[in-house]
Amino acid sequence: MDKVVASAAEALADVHDGASLAVGGFGLSGVPNVLIKALHELGMSDLRVVSNNCGAMDSGLAVLLAAGRIGRVTGSYIGANKEFARQYLAGELEVDLIPQGTLAERLRAGGAGIPAFYTPAGVGTQVAEGGLPWRYDGEGGVALASPPKEVREFGGVEYVLEHGIRTDFALVRAARGDRHGNLVFNKSTRNFNPLAAMAGRVTIAEVEELVEPGEISPDAVHLPGIFVQRVVTLSPEQATDKKIEQRTVSS
Repeated sequence: MDKVVASAAEALADVHDGASLAVGGFGLSGVPNVLIKALHELGMSDLRVVSNNCGAMDSGLAVLLAAGRIGRVTGSYIGANKEFARQYLAGELEVDLIPQGTLAERLRAGGAGIPAFYTPAGVGTQVAEGGLPWRYDGEGGVALASPPKEVREFGGVEYVLEHGIRTDFALVRAARGDRHGNLVFNKSTRNFNPLAAMAGRVTIAEVEELVEPGEISPDAVHLPGIFVQRVVTLSPEQATDKKIEQRTVSS
């Protein structure tokens, strides 16, 4: 039951080239930076990443992206990541853009054993009809486009069929965790981390504070340990190393 491993490198030892990864985080919040950095150092390539976004500045998945280690991204937001946009338009990166709520539910459904579901999000657009550019040819043309999806009517409303997502591994970050893998997330870090953790067949969590089993009240657990296979404890320096994406000040 003790799922704590000695290091991030040990926790990631069986991740292979071409592996699929669900990665938690929302912007720079709740990103498993220590695990991502260790993955970069281990040298895995052609990774198939599922995440809300692909990092920002020099943080998070942007580390792997800049090194050319990511072959495909399933996500919702490109944002201000200029290298992401460059690789996509140059045909170096395959990108499947999904409505944010649909992405969240596809991760949750996969983890809950639900193979597919219907949603109204995307009906009447290329999300349902197909034709979204997954990969460009580097010259402005589309080399690979999304296929059409099944659309059905329920109660006079059209819905598009979306499939649950399962990945080989999941990388997440939690504020607190115990040796059994029960996790607690802080504020907006809870947006995608629990869902990514559910989707992974092997889920690795980096935790800012490790406590003993029983110290987290069952009512306070955001993600039960059944979804977590490995726990990596962060040092105080790693736990407090958090960047700010958009700094604003009052006048």
